[in-house]
Amino acid sequence: MNTISRVLVVDDSAFMRKILCDLIAVDPQFDIIATANNGREAIEAVRTLKPDVITMDLEMPEMNGLEALERIMRIHPVPIIMLSSISDDGTRETIKALQNGAFDFIRKPSGPMSPDIHTVGEQLLEKLRIAVLTKRHSYLFQPSKPAPAAKKPSIAKSKPATISFESAPSIKDELPLKPVLPPVEEFTSLREQKPKHAAQEKVEKPAPSIEVNKRATKKEPEPALPAADQEIETAIKPNKPVRSRNFKHLVAIGTSTGGPRALHEVITTLPIDFPAPVLVVQHMPPKFTRSLAQRLDTFSSLHVTEAAHGERVEAGVVYIAPGGYHMELVKESGGYSIKLSEDAPRGGHRPSVDTMFESCAAFPELRRHAVIMTGMGSDGVKGMKALNDSGAETAIAESEETCVVYGMPRSAVEAGVAKSIVPLRQIAAAITHAVRK
Repeated sequence: MNTISRVLVVDDSAFMRKILCDLIAVDPQFDIIATANNGREAIEAVRTLKPDVITMDLEMPEMNGLEALERIMRIHPVPIIMLSSISDDGTRETIKALQNGAFDFIRKPSGPMSPDIHTVGEQLLEKLRIAVLTKRHSYLFQPSKPAPAAKKPSIAKSKPATISFESAPSIKDELPLKPVLPPVEEFTSLREQKPKHAAQEKVEKPAPSIEVNKRATKKEPEPALPAADQEIETAIKPNKPVRSRNFKHLVAIGTSTGGPRALHEVITTLPIDFPAPVLVVQHMPPKFTRSLAQRLDTFSSLHVTEAAHGERVEAGVVYIAPGGYHMELVKESGGYSIKLSEDAPRGGHRPSVDTMFESCAAFPELRRHAVIMTGMGSDGVKGMKALNDSGAETAIAESEETCVVYGMPRSAVEAGVAKSIVPLRQIAAAITHAVRK
């Protein structure tokens, strides 16, 4: 017997709330228990109704989606799918939301008759299914715990070593952590389910709109924003290292769902004298990768940029693959550079982690270090195998307990291509240790 998941829809536009409710109602697994017009109403609804999952618009009056997200994560942690526009402001706010605990996002549909409405509906339902499935198998966004004491790597050949670094910086306490994904078989079977027709479960009456009791809201003050979030708004851009085309090490990172937050933890922790370039594939649509790079650059000691075709690769720089393009490492004129292409997606992904990893496998003269972090599916497994076969030194999979979605890392572990398993908060230390050997 399938459990019904209770959904709260938050958007200041009645027209958009109707579209979203219609898209969600296609799947009888979901029951829309209420709608809310802004962030304050959403918080009141969460307090009283305790939904299983939320869709949240970013731009709303009275209280926007980002502020509401921060407060909801304190009073009742729940998976939140952000609805984002493709404007510059919309993409920047989306990246902030993902780094502050949002489960995932989708681009807002342009209207009920637009050509993208069917695609948006499918994406929304898939993300909702994954979000509630993840929530049921773990406590969502558990507070981070101190890093465990250093352990010796396992010597068993059949399993990758689980590495701990005592000196690794702990993830910021105010940023929520994790859920654990169920067994791969269950996840796969759920993804293969096709949405049922809306006629199979007709919504008898519209979801109620929450009336905010302003008097009650005053009596119960909103939780204070965490100090780190206040610091984000006034962050001072750190000094950047001197770029160098003379390097012996190369780091390549692949990630998907949960990646922006994981990348923030890793990239902003790498030291200013990091002696290698870092190539990153994050599954994300066009425009959003640019905002991700800009935000990471604000907080990182390294240069962080959205990669450009033909750009020379240098140590001390992090290159984010632009959405909609594969990114490869190529060699020319005695140095290394970036190649971007619009070749066919691999496994539904462009950019593809496999494509990036496989391109790095062509250069055994470099000491290469690969990392697969949180995300759905198995992208990166073939590429990590190619790297191992060509003599790569490091092959890290993020540990299950810190993944938002334990899909890509699990696939790497089960395929036997991950040499070590490392918690998120210790990945930066593991990489830094490797490139300084």
